[in-house]
Amino acid sequence: MSGFLPDEPSAEVRLSPNFGPRRETVDMIVLHYTGMETGAGAEAWLCDPASEVSSHYLVHEDGRIVQMVRESDRAWHAGKSSWFGRSDINSCSVGIEIVNPGHSLGYRNFPKPQIDALIGLCKGIVQRHFIPAQRVLAHSDVAPGRKIDPGERFPWKALFEAGVGHLVDAAPLRRGAVLKAGDASAEVEALQSMLALYGYGVEISGAFDRQTETVVEAFQRHFRRRKVDGVADGSTIRTLERLLGSVRAVPSK
Repeated sequence: MSGFLPDEPSAEVRLSPNFGPRRETVDMIVLHYTGMETGAGAEAWLCDPASEVSSHYLVHEDGRIVQMVRESDRAWHAGKSSWFGRSDINSCSVGIEIVNPGHSLGYRNFPKPQIDALIGLCKGIVQRHFIPAQRVLAHSDVAPGRKIDPGERFPWKALFEAGVGHLVDAAPLRRGAVLKAGDASAEVEALQSMLALYGYGVEISGAFDRQTETVVEAFQRHFRRRKVDGVADGSTIRTLERLLGSVRAVPSK
């Protein structure tokens, strides 16, 4: 394939050779940051056969959108990941890389032109694939512990207010009982059950182990960003309860 017409009308096309056939129907969007010094460098890397990575789209800081893989094909963006027990996230998702140097290279706020372009792009993808709001996810959601992007600076609220993604008001931080590493109780089991019910990959054991801690961190990074520490305080638990209570049924295709 030497080229293709973009699925997103506003996108430029730069073909990446790093893709394959899908094995599942698309029902989610996964958002990443590039974690590289420049957008040009990230774009080149995603199109380099030696990298063995790609994404469907790259959104530059000035709002320019580049499509590298057709939405009908499977891009190689999520790596080892899971959601609702499925491990081939690449097959059921559209991956979007958002230019930002990331935590190790000078993590910074995402410019408004970039976020405005991303919102328009996501709306188009949602409409084309009937993606429910709660399946616009962070890379850190599907790969907790292994990935932390797009990170706590990512403006999920701006997307939600524009009609993209799923969010609730985070419960306020207050002093009180917490669930933390080393705890084992019915309350921990209930926490794990709620996280799994939303989609996170966590074993329901009743023991607050390292896996549970990293999943709680991932949840906080997306939904309770004010304090990301892996400790399930009252604010974290109440925010999770609110989130589950506001989930809409997944539409049939």
